[in-house]
Amino acid sequence: MKRDYDRIGSIKNMEYINMHQSGTDFTRREFMVATSATFLGAAAASSAPKRKDDIKMNISFHTDAFNSSYWNFEKCLQWAQKNDVHYIECGIIDGVSWIHGLGYQPHLALYEDPLMLHRKMEKYDVQFSQVDAAFPLSGKDGPLYGVPYVLKTIPWAKHAGCERIATTDGLHKPEGLSDAKAMESMKRSYGQIIEVAEAYEIIISIEVHGYFTTKPDMMEKMLAFCDSPYLRMNMDTGNTFIAGQDPVAFCERFKKKVTHVHVKDVSKSLAAAVRGEQTGIAVSHCAIGDGVNTENIKKVLTILGDVGYDGELSMECEGAGGPMIEKSLAWLRRTLHELNIKSG
Repeated sequence: MKRDYDRIGSIKNMEYINMHQSGTDFTRREFMVATSATFLGAAAASSAPKRKDDIKMNISFHTDAFNSSYWNFEKCLQWAQKNDVHYIECGIIDGVSWIHGLGYQPHLALYEDPLMLHRKMEKYDVQFSQVDAAFPLSGKDGPLYGVPYVLKTIPWAKHAGCERIATTDGLHKPEGLSDAKAMESMKRSYGQIIEVAEAYEIIISIEVHGYFTTKPDMMEKMLAFCDSPYLRMNMDTGNTFIAGQDPVAFCERFKKKVTHVHVKDVSKSLAAAVRGEQTGIAVSHCAIGDGVNTENIKKVLTILGDVGYDGELSMECEGAGGPMIEKSLAWLRRTLHELNIKSG
């Protein structure tokens, strides 16, 4: 899927050439500030709310759905092709893992060549909606392990044809840190990450998943860590719900910051047992449309449609080898049709 990034990139390149032809001496940071302003201007010119009948939301899925089936990534591509799904999201592995190396894990490692992978995905007519580099950045280990992990993922994602990388905080209050100290640390971390993301024109999404991100006031502060169009939010219908929040109100508050959506339902039994006590769901063992979060998901889709969101909706649920996620796919396609939202 080609968006306005190529056009914006061309504008940036021309500006860069003009700067040097005129003898203007710019530092790297000054250049990035100038080009970010160009991005914002172009985005503003093209981001007037679209009519609901003009938008299209693309259906994606997280390969976590096939963790329990011990599929590899290519088998997930085959599933996508068979079910006419053209977008995919997976986790990134920084290093070598025996279970991944044996072909029993549906995620990707940074040692896998991104250009060759891109060509393989083109044969299946599938592209990334996002890759997941969500090592928790809120704890003491965040700057040590999480930041380098994301920084290494950025150029890999660029070569793999992926526009977006997911990040997040930890599930619990960071041990040995006050909330204020943890927020200060994350602000520094995101500052480092966004500087590189701007250079590669990669969007960094903050996923609603943990102790800080499921609190709307904290999420608002995190989205203000950097004044950059490359820092956005990954809405998650299931994590907001299980954390005790109202997914509809959460989405309404941040609807203009949403760059990617995890569509996740919650079973009645799980909601009764842990709602308000947990901040995230590893994998929902409930087909989308079968849980207690169904009406919230419909309302979230309506809000996004009204604001002109034309990005990806990534299904997150247990695949059960196919049947459960296929049931979710049918529900999501049917629901988008009922809401008069085109899907791809």
